[in-house]
Amino acid sequence: MKVLLTRPLGRNQAMAEVLTSMGIEHQVTPLLAVAPTPVEQHLLTPEQVLTAEVIIFVSTNAVIYGQQALGQPWPSDKQYFAVGNATWQALTAAGITGLQAPDDCQETEGLLALPELQQVAGKQIVIVRGNGGREDLGIILKQRGAQVNFWQVYQRICPAIDGTATAIAWKKFGIDTIVITSGAVLDNLITLVPKDLFPWLQACHIIVPSNRVKSQAIAKGMLRVTNAGGAHSQAMLAAL
Repeated sequence: MKVLLTRPLGRNQAMAEVLTSMGIEHQVTPLLAVAPTPVEQHLLTPEQVLTAEVIIFVSTNAVIYGQQALGQPWPSDKQYFAVGNATWQALTAAGITGLQAPDDCQETEGLLALPELQQVAGKQIVIVRGNGGREDLGIILKQRGAQVNFWQVYQRICPAIDGTATAIAWKKFGIDTIVITSGAVLDNLITLVPKDLFPWLQACHIIVPSNRVKSQAIAKGMLRVTNAGGAHSQAMLAAL
């Protein structure tokens, strides 16, 4: 097994160290970069965000860039939620007490199963996210009677990579397992790999963080896809 790690720059070290200690060869190629969303594209002002009773963070980037955009400590009179463990850890590090999706379902469905999000009729809920994503979370909360708004504080971009040369190098190295932590990373991977190398990509074992991304991978032609049940390193390593 030879593994490709694709998290944004600076986010692969923990997994790389474990793989090294296990004697598993790997390469690191960030397939996603994250930048703040221009203020005019946030959809909400900080003042509007703070009128919400419930605030949901969909990723660690939502925590990081949400804190930057807010420009002040998060108040203690809100209910805070994190979609996964890594996001919950980021909340905790920021001094925010919140709840996370259960360990056996670290995704939207798990979060929506929490008792605290069942009776939300009439509540103001803000979902902190990047530019798009988690629409299903908002839809279901609205169906339960909540008033839902999105606060888009960061955007995902694809790093400048020579797709053909990079994919050839992956194949030559012997990459047969690829760790994918989001749908955006999956999209960038498939866009970068040229058509003549697509059979190689299809043969790789793709590790994804959720059923949602697994469905996306299968729909795009991937043949060997495993749902790790979370984007954090422990879940990904267990799936390997």
